[in-house]
Amino acid sequence: MNNIRRKEIRRIEAELQTLLDDIENVKDEEQEAFDNMPEGLQASDRGEAMEENISNLENVVCNIEEAIDNLTLIE
Repeated sequence: MNNIRRKEIRRIEAELQTLLDDIENVKDEEQEAFDNMPEGLQASDRGEAMEENISNLENVVCNIEEAIDNLTLIE
């Protein structure tokens, strides 16, 4: 891989890291909102939807981390 393409990969890595940070912040905010709900509401449809959203965001975080890891392997 030439230097131009390598630099483009590093730029993409940096963008993914920024997106990862943003998604983790949203996930943390959703988790905090869920944790601050009364237990009765946590067990409601809304609470269950929030838990599912948190789980989905955790999956996205893992996938982006894996993508970043794979990009770092490119020389």
